[in-house]
Amino acid sequence: MVILLAAMAGQTENERVNLVVAQDPIDQALRQMYNADFTGGQTIIADEIRKRPEDPFLHALRATGLLFSEFDRMKILELDFFADDDSITDRKKLKPDPAVGLEFFRATGEARRLASKRLETDPNDTNAIYALFVAVGVETDYVLLVEKKYIRSYSLAKEGQKYASRLLAMNPPVYDAYLNSGMMEYVVGNLNFFFRWFVHFDQIKGNKQKAVDCLKLVIEHGRYYAPYAKILLSVIYLREKKPEQALVLLKELERDFPMNPLIRKEVLRISSQRGSGKSGKTAR
Repeated sequence: MVILLAAMAGQTENERVNLVVAQDPIDQALRQMYNADFTGGQTIIADEIRKRPEDPFLHALRATGLLFSEFDRMKILELDFFADDDSITDRKKLKPDPAVGLEFFRATGEARRLASKRLETDPNDTNAIYALFVAVGVETDYVLLVEKKYIRSYSLAKEGQKYASRLLAMNPPVYDAYLNSGMMEYVVGNLNFFFRWFVHFDQIKGNKQKAVDCLKLVIEHGRYYAPYAKILLSVIYLREKKPEQALVLLKELERDFPMNPLIRKEVLRISSQRGSGKSGKTAR
């Protein structure tokens, strides 16, 4: 311990934070997944579940890994997929793997069960509420983007906002929950008036600038979702025809997760577009 403290004494604050993060198994698992090593991340998570099978967040994290590995296989993680509304609603995509879907909902179901059990004892259990926030969030993504069940995804999104609001009401707030608020603000802000009349989320007004501000809070203060917030903010910048700002964030992600080939691809694609004077989306 003395040697560790002596080594840290000469480091910058960011280097100290990175060292602490590197020693945390959950952060290691997430880092593997952000580096597109979904198998490596899942191996770490599975080992942690064997040690702490009653922790609901670990099961929610397992579902997250399953979701993004399936997204990767189906080419859903490519940024121009999200930058184009037709791609999101197109049903002519690779078919989901039923076995992965079964394991995914088994993991979110276990996270829900364990979290609900904890909340019966302590209604303010932060870990349990956070686990529900994550589990419901990935369920929303799966139902919307894989199963294309829009009404069901709307219902799940409302449930997720409920957990996000509880996390943000804590002192201090759980900043990762601003991710949900940011995306909901942007999504609702893109709906026309007719749909806004019927679609209602508590505390969500459809303000695009607030969406950006919420994601920036996650980037600056989030515990687990900061890189994901950078990805989502990059998508917003691309949709709003601001490729230069998207490129800044993607280059930071490329620096932090050099093993992720998709991030490298997006940096090259956007850089090429800027060099040729194009700012819109390109053909896939």
